[in-house]
Amino acid sequence: MLTPKMLQALNDQLQAEYHSSYLYLSMAARCADLNLPGFAHWFRVQVQEENVHALKFFDYILLRRGTVELKGIEKPTGSWPNALAVFEDALKHEQYITRRIHDLVKLAREANDPATEALLQWFVTEQVEEEAMVDGLVQQLKVMGESPSGLFIMDRELAKRQLGAQ
Repeated sequence: MLTPKMLQALNDQLQAEYHSSYLYLSMAARCADLNLPGFAHWFRVQVQEENVHALKFFDYILLRRGTVELKGIEKPTGSWPNALAVFEDALKHEQYITRRIHDLVKLAREANDPATEALLQWFVTEQVEEEAMVDGLVQQLKVMGESPSGLFIMDRELAKRQLGAQ
């Protein structure tokens, strides 16, 4: 059985994962507005990933006989002038989610809840991968600057992303 504090924290993370999905959908729309369909596709795949993450929390709460509390999702904030700004904000968001996951691990340890800690270890590893992937794209965008040919090539590469493939 989950402690009330752990249950609340897991429900809060469930909401955060759905907010991530909504934020990335907003970023996909902005990339489409920038005429970068491959970038938009990359973010749409990210939306699917975040939904998978949310459902992991959803299913885990139910598995532990907790009550799922679906909360409202805030409107994403952000106005991005270019692809670099979009990905820089995506990186900041991933770093925020990483901090949240680390806080959950700490809470699970304090609650002596090894089952929840085991679940969270998957997310710890996932966040290392997420941050590295987005940071790599930020660094590529910084190197190429506003090069139209560089953006075109990168757009074509990002269009190839599939769910589960980093």
